[in-house]
Amino acid sequence: MAIFSLWVINKAGGLVYQRNFADGLAQLTSNEYLVLAGTLHGIHAITSRLSPTGSSSGAQVIEGESFKMTILLTATGTKFVLLTSLAEATADSVLQRVYEAYADAVMKNPFHTPEMPVRSEGFDTRITSLIGTGQP
Repeated sequence: MAIFSLWVINKAGGLVYQRNFADGLAQLTSNEYLVLAGTLHGIHAITSRLSPTGSSSGAQVIEGESFKMTILLTATGTKFVLLTSLAEATADSVLQRVYEAYADAVMKNPFHTPEMPVRSEGFDTRITSLIGTGQP
């Protein structure tokens, strides 16, 4: 069980925070991460409209052959995305705690501008204590 990466995507589809926790991930440029975040935002919007039973909050889990993406959509439209191994069973609870850390360390910071990239040492520290550094 492993956590590979954490993304925070604002309500407009912009990547405002990205951090890797595993060495085996492909090395992408910041522009490639921005494109991936925007694409995921679009896929999420499409899946929220495809529900055959009425309203839906969109995709919550997307699985690949060797990983899964778990998505937490907040009431404000911010998406928290956790890339994990397929066997990771705690992704939902980890995302909820990441959201709580974001609310405490970022949104309560009077110097942070909403929808802009997260530059908070307090948030980074809390993520490190929650998930780890990704280093053995």
